[in-house]
Amino acid sequence: MADRLTIARPYARAAFAEARARDRLEAWSQALHTAAAVARDERVASLLGNPRVAPEALGQLLLDVAGPELDEQGANFVRTLAGNRRLGYLPEIAQLFDELKDAAQGVADVAVTSATALDAAQQQKLAAALERRLRRKVRLHCSIDPRLIGGAVLKAGDLVIDGSLAARLERIAYELTA
Repeated sequence: MADRLTIARPYARAAFAEARARDRLEAWSQALHTAAAVARDERVASLLGNPRVAPEALGQLLLDVAGPELDEQGANFVRTLAGNRRLGYLPEIAQLFDELKDAAQGVADVAVTSATALDAAQQQKLAAALERRLRRKVRLHCSIDPRLIGGAVLKAGDLVIDGSLAARLERIAYELTA
């Protein structure tokens, strides 16, 4: 996976720079995700590696589907990807583009895994505390894992805060046996 991200990164940065210069970050994000969904489709994915299919034809297929959301520079971007046989990297490009967009807009996605469901008040309190800590606007993505017993695990990029009861019990058990 690292190789795919390495190849996709310069394309994502170029797309981001162009979209930001024209103040069209949302439109490009939507178009890239639409094109990525088309590229992920098994019927299209089988054509991406086929040497009998012209890259220009694949690029045009993606433009026909995602094109209405792209401006002329976006269409040129897809044509460049097609010419370089990089259309298969559109899912990674879309993901990296969104990361760049979120960073520029000061937004952080935080995955919250808790032992029980968090109500709206708990989510607001947690989001406010994380916004102070991260100095960014926070989008929570909540999930439930009863194996945590209690508490929660928070993940925001490289930052992991494990406040689960299961982790505390593991630390106590380690200290008692060490």
